[in-house]
Amino acid sequence: MRLRSGVFASSCLLVEALGVALFLRGFFPVPVRSLPRREARGDPPAEPAPPGPGMVSNWTKIPPPLFKKVVIVLIDALRDDFVFGSKGKQFMPYTTQVVEKGTSYSFIAEAKPPTVTMPRIKALMTGSIPGFIDVIVNLNSPALLDDNLIWQAKTAGKRIIFYGDDTWVKLFPKHFVEYDGTTSFFVSDFTEVDGNVTRHLDRVLKREDWDLLILHYLGLDHIGHMTGPNSPLVGPKLREMDNILKKIHISLLSKEEASLPNLLVVCGDHGMSETGSHGGSSEGEVHTPLLFISSAFEKRSDPGYEHFKIAEKSHGNWIKLYLEGNNSEILLNLGKKVLKQYLEALKTLSSSLSKQVAQYDMYSMMVGTVIIMEVLLLLLLSVPKALSSRAEFEVPLSPPLFSLLFYLMCLMLCAVHVIVCTSAESLCYFCSMSWLTAVGVMMLISALMCGILSAIAKILENSRLPLKYPVVSNSSLSEVDVLILAGTIGHVLSLGASSFIEEEHQTWYFLINTLCLTLCQELCRNNFLLKECDPQHSTTVKQNFDSIGEASECKNIDIPAAGNSKLGKATSSAEFIKGSDKWISLASPWIILICCRLLRSLNQTGVQWAHRPDFGHWLTSSEHKSELSFLAAVSLFMIFFLVRRRCSLVSKIAMALGLLGVYSYRAAIGNVIFPWQRDSKDISKGITEARFVYVFVLGIVFTGTKDLLKSQVISADSSAKTTGLWEVYSGLVLLAALLFRPHNLPVLVFCLLIQTMMTKYIWRPLKFDAAQITIMHYWFGQAFFYFQGNSNGIATVDVSAGFVGLESYVEIPAIFLTAFATYAGPLLWAIHLLCYLSSEVSRNSAAVGHGCFCYALMRSIPVAIYIVLVTGLRYHLFIWSVFSPKLLYEGVHVFITATICLFFTAMDQNHSHKVQD
Repeated sequence: MRLRSGVFASSCLLVEALGVALFLRGFFPVPVRSLPRREARGDPPAEPAPPGPGMVSNWTKIPPPLFKKVVIVLIDALRDDFVFGSKGKQFMPYTTQVVEKGTSYSFIAEAKPPTVTMPRIKALMTGSIPGFIDVIVNLNSPALLDDNLIWQAKTAGKRIIFYGDDTWVKLFPKHFVEYDGTTSFFVSDFTEVDGNVTRHLDRVLKREDWDLLILHYLGLDHIGHMTGPNSPLVGPKLREMDNILKKIHISLLSKEEASLPNLLVVCGDHGMSETGSHGGSSEGEVHTPLLFISSAFEKRSDPGYEHFKIAEKSHGNWIKLYLEGNNSEILLNLGKKVLKQYLEALKTLSSSLSKQVAQYDMYSMMVGTVIIMEVLLLLLLSVPKALSSRAEFEVPLSPPLFSLLFYLMCLMLCAVHVIVCTSAESLCYFCSMSWLTAVGVMMLISALMCGILSAIAKILENSRLPLKYPVVSNSSLSEVDVLILAGTIGHVLSLGASSFIEEEHQTWYFLINTLCLTLCQELCRNNFLLKECDPQHSTTVKQNFDSIGEASECKNIDIPAAGNSKLGKATSSAEFIKGSDKWISLASPWIILICCRLLRSLNQTGVQWAHRPDFGHWLTSSEHKSELSFLAAVSLFMIFFLVRRRCSLVSKIAMALGLLGVYSYRAAIGNVIFPWQRDSKDISKGITEARFVYVFVLGIVFTGTKDLLKSQVISADSSAKTTGLWEVYSGLVLLAALLFRPHNLPVLVFCLLIQTMMTKYIWRPLKFDAAQITIMHYWFGQAFFYFQGNSNGIATVDVSAGFVGLESYVEIPAIFLTAFATYAGPLLWAIHLLCYLSSEVSRNSAAVGHGCFCYALMRSIPVAIYIVLVTGLRYHLFIWSVFSPKLLYEGVHVFITATICLFFTAMDQNHSHKVQD
């Protein structure tokens, strides 16, 4: 069976995506459940399970309640400094007074990552550390089956009322006697989402038919996502929350009985970073206030806290003696006493805390790792043939699939599967699959292994054949090749260190800067040194190379494509660019370096220096809205200028109107202003403006798709195909402009500018082969991922992009828009790669296939090595804060790359026709 390079690469990536999915399912552990396994799979029991044989309950009866009524107010994304810092004193005076008065116990709670809403609610209600996989199911929460406070309260006959984030309704679907859920993911709503909670408050506080009231306010979190923690909208929202807490507290005090007081609990599920997002482990995201407010605390005290106060007082006496110069045995004994008191206080305070050990599904992880490593090895073994002039090769399916080795491996793997699944003490995901699915995976693993062995055997067989036509010396690596090889290896090795993962953007910035310097050297060599070369010599060498190629094809031996070799570069200097373009070409790498330096100052990312001010923070402050508006307008004009040159007239008009709609949308939601707009009273959600842009995005993409179908199905028209691809690319650029925040629009401008300059003044003049062009696109795509302000932490994901133009939360569009906005850099560079390689088919008909294969290989190498590394580091101190978020990013990137390679394969139909002809 003969396969083209693109088809083979796409198939390998699809198989690799299966392996990644299996590994992720096994790696992100499911927390140990409090209920027995048989109960965890069904509905929670109607009452607590009785003690087992030989066990005696510590309780002979239900203990009496300490409080009559309890109100829990959870303010989403409430940072500790919003209550205990200067903002608390300014905007939450009543809460600050209660804390300072001493009628409350106040703490700074530390939330464990992932700091997103659903896992934190589970942690608050169960007392357990949630699994990191909960960050994935946060968008669609299943019912909580662990033992939890809500279930225990309902079992004890308590009447529970809930208003707020509908995540609670999904986690506890049958526990509330009354509830009203609000959509938690529609982040552009600051007021109605909280008003829908508060409107019930006056009525329910007057009633006596409830025991536990839970209120979950989302407005503060939404403000953080849209404008950040330093927004002028934060203060009024905190004041609104303070007034609500005052109303609840006064109402509870007025209805207290002498025997049973009431309790008000104020907390946050997580904080927010300096950019307003959350999900990571920065100080602003993990530190939240926890307040217990009740009149009972005026009379009662916590024993652990009292122990701590006694130790603190003794410590003060020790310091006083030490400063007086007392060096007697009294000082030594007092020091020992202080240390003992501190240890006792810590033991008392932490006695109620427990840790739950997470279980890794090692079997699923190993199966996924084997598939991923087999795919990588198969891709590496296929490099010579996949990058040959024909860009296709024979895949021997029949011998492996009907060999004894294949069946023996299937039998052995099935036996291992039976042994593991019957002896596993914990629940294994791969074992829970149907036998038909499991056998299919075993057959896939066996087929991949047989294919690898077959490829190795063919390589060894070919190595024994004598070379009748010795290849001219074209095997020496150029400086660009050495940099590509060293950069790829260096980046992969850096993934084993947590600091390099936190600051991975520095690696990519260094690589593209070095690449620009290398390209500058290459341009100087071709412009100045090759002028003295003899063009006749180059022609003779190329003719010799072509004759070797013809002889090799007669014997069905693949050699590297002549059009891709470096001999193609050694042409006459007359073919090289002349005049003013020559000097522009020489200046291009330096201009690109300047652009990259400007982009680095736009968004501080990573961990070590993320807190430092950058140009993006300066632009987004309320004092500089005019400057931001001017920059956004200029950026949108530059986007139109750089994109329009290859679009049809209809697409140009649609692009212009769409970019105008982008500015109108940002003005509608208050990010930028029109020259005639003097105030921000008319701020809206921008639904109409955003949908106006979506219409033009779909129109441009539809026009491009029509041209592509025409070129692929009706007639092999390369010009229609080139135009269609560029129009699809232009539609995606317009979508990115809509989803990017205004201060990030220069990232899009510089992306288009760098692509234009490298295409015209570097890649075409230097005649790089498809593999080199692909790797350069991949590097720049990775760098622009970080230029956007992204990092390897969950907190930098711009969730607000998923709700542009939506009136309410719709899961699939929200996920698509968020993923596109996050990976816009790599996506746009990948589609530009396809546009460029499609325009090069006249020089190299296999360019698209080569590009698809190299792109798949560049994605497979780091993800395979990183999965091996993260398996070995699964008990590392930073496994959940550093390595796990990076693993999620790598997994999603594999799925996106598989989709891109499928698009490459669909666009490589012209090459298949030529091969068949």
